[in-house]
Amino acid sequence: MYFSVIIPVYNRPDELADLLESLTRQTYTDFEVLVVEDGSTKKADGVVAAYRDQLNLRYFEKENTGQGFSRNYGFERATGDYFVVFDSDAVVPPGYFAAVTDHLNRIPLDAYGGPDAASPDFSATQKAISYAMTSVFTTGGIRGKKQNAGGVFLPRSFNMGLSRRVFAETGGFAKRDMGEDMELSTRLIRLGYRVGLIPDAGVYHKRRGTLGAFFRQIINFGRTRVQLQRQHGIPIKVVHLFPVLFTLGWLSLPLLALFYAPLALLGLAAYLLFALLVLTDATRQEGSLRVGWLSMLASFTQLSAYGLGFLGEFFRKD
Repeated sequence: MYFSVIIPVYNRPDELADLLESLTRQTYTDFEVLVVEDGSTKKADGVVAAYRDQLNLRYFEKENTGQGFSRNYGFERATGDYFVVFDSDAVVPPGYFAAVTDHLNRIPLDAYGGPDAASPDFSATQKAISYAMTSVFTTGGIRGKKQNAGGVFLPRSFNMGLSRRVFAETGGFAKRDMGEDMELSTRLIRLGYRVGLIPDAGVYHKRRGTLGAFFRQIINFGRTRVQLQRQHGIPIKVVHLFPVLFTLGWLSLPLLALFYAPLALLGLAAYLLFALLVLTDATRQEGSLRVGWLSMLASFTQLSAYGLGFLGEFFRKD
């Protein structure tokens, strides 16, 4: 099976270098790489040039159209049987394509996704953010599982693949960014394509480097969840409302303290218990109290930012 790896890049040449380096270490090497420069002012041409002798690599420059349409641009120029999408902040373990090939030979899929995790060499903040996005104690824990909150697995664009036939029949991504992967995955499932998780095809996902940048990103995720329901009919599930309730809860604490202090104390105790659970679990997983502390902050950031973005978009007047 021949793969085409599509990587859209926007002003992130340093991230791309780590991704391309990881692709040079694959045990299964029957793939090409297409880097699509999406109107960047900080270009990655120098990074690409450094890997031309190590990878079957092509580089394209185009005006900015967003990551979704940049992937379609790459699909149109790819020669593989299967198209694989990575975000530029991913790092791919050596056995990735071997695992995908083995799975697709045994269990054919029209489209697939894989899980993500933090690499041991990530910074403490990156590990904490990864924890917040994958933990069972946050809504991020539904990702990378065989089923998500809606009862089916929805591949995400940091690590997903689809066959050439699927792209030819559907046209690929219909949105430029922000939820474009959820829209495509949902559409493929509705059309009856075989979509699933390949558990052994995981990547290391750097995500954002600071909690501030993470907060801004997750606010957009919350907004996008409402937009997907309005524009594409993708239903909002109960689990999507957990961050909303989490946010409304801490926002109401000052008011409760004024009018009914016992209830405010009960709510505060619940948040402290949640913080302790996250601190303990993350510290155990990573063997680091510092990562545990940062994971607690990242989890509160994730839930609150998602809730604020969701509420802001839900009550937004057009």
